[in-house]
Amino acid sequence: MNYFDLPLEQWTNTFVNEWLIPVLGGFFDVISAIIGFFIGGVESILTWVPAEVITVILILLAWKFASRGIAIFTLFGCLYLGSVNLWADAMQTLAIVLVATIFSILVGIPLGILSAKYKKVDQLLRPVLDFMQTLPSFVYLIPAILLFGLGGVPAVISTFVFATPPAVRMTTLGIKQVSEELIEASHAFGATSKQMLLKVQLPLAVPTIMAGVNQTIMLALSMAVIASMIGAPGLGSTVLAGISSVNVGLGLTGGLGIVVLAIILDRITQGVGQKA
Repeated sequence: MNYFDLPLEQWTNTFVNEWLIPVLGGFFDVISAIIGFFIGGVESILTWVPAEVITVILILLAWKFASRGIAIFTLFGCLYLGSVNLWADAMQTLAIVLVATIFSILVGIPLGILSAKYKKVDQLLRPVLDFMQTLPSFVYLIPAILLFGLGGVPAVISTFVFATPPAVRMTTLGIKQVSEELIEASHAFGATSKQMLLKVQLPLAVPTIMAGVNQTIMLALSMAVIASMIGAPGLGSTVLAGISSVNVGLGLTGGLGIVVLAIILDRITQGVGQKA
C-alpha cells in the first residue's frame, strides 16, 4: 500500500519548530501563567484549609445531595487518605481536576448551547468532538509538553481537551430534549429567544447538563495517572512511582486514593443533577 510518500512527520515538525513556537510562544506563555495562577490558588486553598474542615464539608455535601451511606463512605474515604499519608496528594489532584473541570464547563456549556441552537455549529463541532474523544489520551500529552513544558499546566490543558466533549454533547442533548409543545407554548405567550433559552430550555435541561458535568469530572480524574507522566503532582504521581519501581503496594495505595475521590465526586454531582 506504499503508493506514495506522505511526509506528515516532517511537515508537523517544520510547522511547530519554525512557525508555531517562534510566533505564538509568547501567547502560550501567557496562557500558561494564567492557568498556573489558578492551579496554585486552588491548591493553596485546599492545602491551607485543615483536612478536618474539608472532610466535614464533603460529608455535608454527600449527605445533602447523595445519601447517608455516601456520607459515611466519605468519612472513611477521607480517613483512608489521611492514614496512608496521601491527603496532600489528593488535594493536588483535586485542584487539577477542579481547574480543568471549570475550564471545560466554561467552554463546553456555551458551545453546547450554540450547537443546539444552530445546525451548522452542530455539524462543525461533531467531527471535532469525535476526534477529541477517540484520540488516545496519551497523544494529548505531546502538544501539551511541547507548548507548556512540564507540571500542572500541561496536565490541565490535556485534561481539558480530554474531558470537554461530554459537557458539550450533554448540553446540546438536554436543550434538544425540551418538548416542542413547551416551545410552541412559550412562543404563543410571546417569549423572545433569550427568554426561551434562560427560562424554559436551560432550566429543563439542567439534569442532563449536570450529567455531562459529572462525566467531565470523571474523565478528568481518569487522566490523573496519565497526566503524572508529564510532571503533574498528586495521586497519579504516586501510582506512577509504584509502577516505575515495581512497588505494588505503593501503586495500590495511590490507586485506591483516586477511587475514593472518584466515588465521592461522582455521587455528589449525580445527586446535584437529580435534585436540580
